[in-house]
Amino acid sequence: MKKALISDWYYVNGGAEKVIHSINSIWNDFDHFALIDFLNEADRKFILNGKKAKTSFIQKLPTVKKNHRKFLQLFPIAIEQFDLKDFDLIISSSSAVAKGIRTTENQLHICYCHSPMRYAWDLREQYLKDAGLTKGLKGLYAKSVLDKMQKWDLSNSENVDYFIANSKHIAQRIKKTYNKESVVIYPPVDVDFFSLEETKEDYYLTASRMVPYKKTQLIVEAFNELPHLKLIVAGEGPELEKLQKIAKKNIEFVGFVENKKLRSLMQKAKAFVFAAEEDFGIIPVEAQACGTPVIALKKGGTLETVVENETGIFFEEQSAEKIREAILHFQTKSFDPKVIREHAVKFSKERFEKEIKEFVETKFKAHQQTLEEI
Repeated sequence: MKKALISDWYYVNGGAEKVIHSINSIWNDFDHFALIDFLNEADRKFILNGKKAKTSFIQKLPTVKKNHRKFLQLFPIAIEQFDLKDFDLIISSSSAVAKGIRTTENQLHICYCHSPMRYAWDLREQYLKDAGLTKGLKGLYAKSVLDKMQKWDLSNSENVDYFIANSKHIAQRIKKTYNKESVVIYPPVDVDFFSLEETKEDYYLTASRMVPYKKTQLIVEAFNELPHLKLIVAGEGPELEKLQKIAKKNIEFVGFVENKKLRSLMQKAKAFVFAAEEDFGIIPVEAQACGTPVIALKKGGTLETVVENETGIFFEEQSAEKIREAILHFQTKSFDPKVIREHAVKFSKERFEKEIKEFVETKFKAHQQTLEEI
């Protein structure tokens, strides 16, 4: 069985890359493909077993390393130019265009879908607003590009033989967007690395890339109104400087932190605060694996990973006021770190790798039998 693994892109070590790492732990003989690959050597060793992905022409475009998303309109052309006709099995890891790879009837294509393309579908208006593209000629052009992306994305969903959704939330969106059924296999969480710590210190933690949809600004604004409570903010990104300017003295920014430092911060935090509407959201589960309760938005993947009043609490909407109210409510409650940890173990890497292996090998065997009958 000759196997290809295609991802949208490689430039950070995030949740999608942890999925790739686990898939490579099951089978180590993939050929890798992606629109771009700008991984550093440490991340490449972890994610791709040291291999380099074969990339598209977008890799060589000027300024692409700084901001690849500005070439959005070229993504479909780039993904379709990959020639994978010699592979028996293609696994795509996709939240954008990777699932649009061209295949033949003799190939089996399984897509691990982190989300239907967010900026073309349910978060379209938010992306246009955040980019300042709601008016004028630039706005009209941006909307026309997204209209084309929608049509392309819907058409190319037919290239997928089987969808795997990373949560029930995403399974529903796959059904709504593509009218396709999917099986849910939750992403892998390294619950061995993110280990239990029962002794907590007097601070709250949030950690993410500093981009608009993570809503870190709302968390900062909430803690600005709670000057007696300490917040540590980990992560970097385009919004970091703005957040540092508006934050009061009870908020500490530590920038990008390595995994061991992040684990230590998670283990000792009173609670982990999470305001994004994520498709699954690995980092709140990592916090729970440390025995740390989560204060999270009551939408998206956290509804499947946080047990209200047992492993954390929810707030109803993305606003500084609701986050502030949730923090004050949290202050009145107590949580058992061991119970929180026990819940998180259900999302382990071992569970993910077992479920993926069984699913892929069963579907490939059935596919081969069908080809033989033909």
